[in-house]
Amino acid sequence: MPRTSNDAAAISALADPDGGHLALRRHEREGDGVIVWIHGGGLYLGRADRDDPVCAALAQEHRTNVVAVDYRLSPEHPYPAALEDCYAALTWCGQRYERVIVAGESAGGGLAAALALLTRDRRGPDITAQVLHYPMLDDRGETISARTLADAPVWNRALNELGWQAYLAGQTADRYAAPGRADDLSGLPPTYLEVGALDLFRDEVIAFGTALTAAGVPTELHVDAGTVHGFDRVAPDAAISRAARERRARFVCRYLAADHAQQPTNGAT
Repeated sequence: MPRTSNDAAAISALADPDGGHLALRRHEREGDGVIVWIHGGGLYLGRADRDDPVCAALAQEHRTNVVAVDYRLSPEHPYPAALEDCYAALTWCGQRYERVIVAGESAGGGLAAALALLTRDRRGPDITAQVLHYPMLDDRGETISARTLADAPVWNRALNELGWQAYLAGQTADRYAAPGRADDLSGLPPTYLEVGALDLFRDEVIAFGTALTAAGVPTELHVDAGTVHGFDRVAPDAAISRAARERRARFVCRYLAADHAQQPTNGAT
């Protein structure tokens, strides 16, 4: 994602579910739509402010508001702290905007998928669509790609296991901790998924996309040949990275449009 000349974010502070402070980094534009951005980092690394250039570029490109969640990290704050922080941010946005797209990459993509499940089961707030970049979905590590790409660059099996161990802290994962475990994906919002063919997460993402389609969820799934985890970060000017950004943008534009005002896709009646 190219940098912009306006990366600065306004800050809103919410009380997190444990009585601490949850920071939301706001990149504001006119309009009644918002992208809720959830950063990556394996559930134990990363900060929302490091994605200010990404969020500023999204806000500028789509002429929309972007709110990034500075969620609590494991192991100091294991599951469900990060997810509940994301839910608090979504609730805040749902009270202010007509259309809410949830987006994230890697661990942030996994949290976005978990958030869609959680809001469906809690019957709101509504999510218009979700955009999941190479999401971290399944703690089990049982797929072919998880085994054969154990030494993949950028994000390997050892790092992945460390992230899940820190996040779960001895708990058994349920569908909200690891969305790849979910048995019922019906009623979820339209979903964009992408993953690299050389990514450890390849097969869990494909399985999730297949299950979404089987559940009747409008789903767009892309597997990019020859690419690794976070390929668009590693080589932002590569043709395949530019192509990925363009197709994400088309999906986001479609669901930010006023004629895609939210229908009750999260189980609301």
